[in-house]
Amino acid sequence: MKKTLKIFLHWLLTLIFRVEVKGLDNYKTAGDRVLIITNHSSFLDPLLLGVFLPDTITFAINSHIAERWWLKPFLGLSGTFPMDPTHPISLKNLIHHLQKPNKTVLFPEGRITVTGALMKIYDGTGMVADKSGATILPIRIEGAQYTHFSHLQNIVRLRLFPKITLQILPPTQINVSSELRGKQRRHTCGIILSDIMSDMVFSTSHYQQSLFSALLEARKIHGGKHTVAEDLERKPVSYNALITRSVALGNALTKITKKGENIGIFLPNSTKTLYVILGLQLHERVPAMLNYSMGAAGMISACQTAQVQTVLTSRRFIDLGKFDQDAQQLAENLNLIYLEDLATTISGLDKLTALIQSKVARSWFSLDQQSPDKPAVVLFTSGSEGAPKGVVLSHRNILANHKQVLTRVDFTPQDTVLNFLPMFHSFGFTVGTMLPIMNGITTFFYPSPLHYSIIPEVAYDIDASIIFGTNTFLAAYGKKAHAYDFYNIRYVVAGAEKLHENTRQLWAEKFGIRIFEGYGATETSPVAAVNTPMFYKAGTVGRLLPDMKYKLEDIPGIEGAGKLHLYGQNIMQGYLLSDNPGKLVPPSSIYGPGWYDTGDIAHVDAEQYVSIKGRSKRFAKISGEMVSLTATEQLITDIWPEAQHIIVCIPDERKGEQLILITTKENVTCKDLIQKAKGVASISLPKKYIHTETLPVLATGKINYPAATQLAIDHFSDLAECP
Repeated sequence: MKKTLKIFLHWLLTLIFRVEVKGLDNYKTAGDRVLIITNHSSFLDPLLLGVFLPDTITFAINSHIAERWWLKPFLGLSGTFPMDPTHPISLKNLIHHLQKPNKTVLFPEGRITVTGALMKIYDGTGMVADKSGATILPIRIEGAQYTHFSHLQNIVRLRLFPKITLQILPPTQINVSSELRGKQRRHTCGIILSDIMSDMVFSTSHYQQSLFSALLEARKIHGGKHTVAEDLERKPVSYNALITRSVALGNALTKITKKGENIGIFLPNSTKTLYVILGLQLHERVPAMLNYSMGAAGMISACQTAQVQTVLTSRRFIDLGKFDQDAQQLAENLNLIYLEDLATTISGLDKLTALIQSKVARSWFSLDQQSPDKPAVVLFTSGSEGAPKGVVLSHRNILANHKQVLTRVDFTPQDTVLNFLPMFHSFGFTVGTMLPIMNGITTFFYPSPLHYSIIPEVAYDIDASIIFGTNTFLAAYGKKAHAYDFYNIRYVVAGAEKLHENTRQLWAEKFGIRIFEGYGATETSPVAAVNTPMFYKAGTVGRLLPDMKYKLEDIPGIEGAGKLHLYGQNIMQGYLLSDNPGKLVPPSSIYGPGWYDTGDIAHVDAEQYVSIKGRSKRFAKISGEMVSLTATEQLITDIWPEAQHIIVCIPDERKGEQLILITTKENVTCKDLIQKAKGVASISLPKKYIHTETLPVLATGKINYPAATQLAIDHFSDLAECP
């Protein structure tokens, strides 16, 4: 009877949910004593595992849940091990159970997800795996979260019969040092198990595709009418509209561009810019995002480096931004095309064709039509150190970074991102624009991050729930905003520059919001590590994301830290350099091809929390000693938090280098600084200073250190020296 019921359910579930099981070979090689761990996405999960896994398996299940009448018939298909997760004796009994030949399923989250992302992983589950010595077999259940048996009502679009996949990953084990004991060992086991779960989710995510494929996939999941973008015109854009307009623009652009060509984008944050980018990518043209804050000369130089011949812009943008002279210089050197002129070439028939193409896109645009390893975008480094370089990111790089972030953060389709970071910045392009668009999250485009009084009002007006920003911008918004402007904010993530403690405290005290600091670079697409509600450690920039490998290069004179090198699916394809235009230079470091040398001095602890000590170029060698400019900068910021400060170093004939303080604080005296910085070595404190009304910053909000250093050099002869 039991066998007949299982066969019937196998047939029924396969019919209505098109259930697919992948990786059965991994199941067979797991052995006799197996702890099966899986994400808990719906009430269907036990049934799916019981029916589609080959053997009779046992479920370690909460004794209260096991008593529910509607669940008993299905539990009868498998064995059950009732347990009380709050009682230590239950865990001990489970350990003894796993020391005998059997295959037991345990849901490490202990509950069905209510966010769509992984929930808290209990340390006790890790301890069970450790103490029992059982083989761990991770299984990802994908698709069941979209059924009406999930807890995601009003969060995602539920459907009657979505496709469900069970993906069985290679077996593994928890290996912990024998020196660890008690609570520390239990905690470490929990961290390892959590990493196994997040690695499982990432490795089974569909990131090996093009961005347009991912867009079509997102429409299928969230529905064509789901709103994903809006700008100051206040005209919400749905997936259907986004795809149709991108197809129409893409078709028009094929007439004036070539396949594989880099096309310059001289446009602001707006939905129209998004159409242009996606339209180009659809037909394998590569948008090269021009940093218009560099001026015409900088943009022309960038175009030469990336061999850009055609630049797309808008007359309205040129007029509003007062870029007339820049546009004129670009037009003298390049083929400058205005979107207003391009729009006149798109006929009614073209629009109808695009509409039809968008409706049947999944039939003519195969999900595997474009290689995920082809270039998706060219971004230019901010130039905080040396000349800007073109950074080429592939479709795989960008989508992999999205999936890495989403394994740790519970963004949902109900969220709204306020994206004021310019798209020519990797933070604004990949995280602020593409991540929301590809995952059903609405992004609201605002054209400039410099409107410090307006942006908090916009956040209040659109009910923004997510903000990505730099310390400079977040500090300015915090000072200008009303205490209730950010009432709906769930996440504020800071990156691109060090988050100052006074900024963190301002947001915590004024708005009750904890800022989550992250770390990355354009070359890492851009996120490499980030603090989250689940994994947070003060003084760090968070844990490295899944699939990120790291190595620390020893630096003479620096103890307890080293130069950080990274490797992973999100590492760029390579650089475009000015001395060899158009030639892609793949990433490489002393550790081999594919490794990216970040140039940052970092400490990485046992749980892979990263602490940035400073740039390798932001250390001064004074009298033979290495002094961190970043540490000195933070020290002075803590002493005088009401002002802004930069520490730079310039050559010194006697001591090699000397520290210079550039500050907005008036009446600075080194005597006062020495008194307040008690216990700090004199070698770490500046002896000269420059007072300025504003600090030099880049358009992205980062401190412009080259300009600051040049300011110090220019004023060297008449610097105010501390009395």
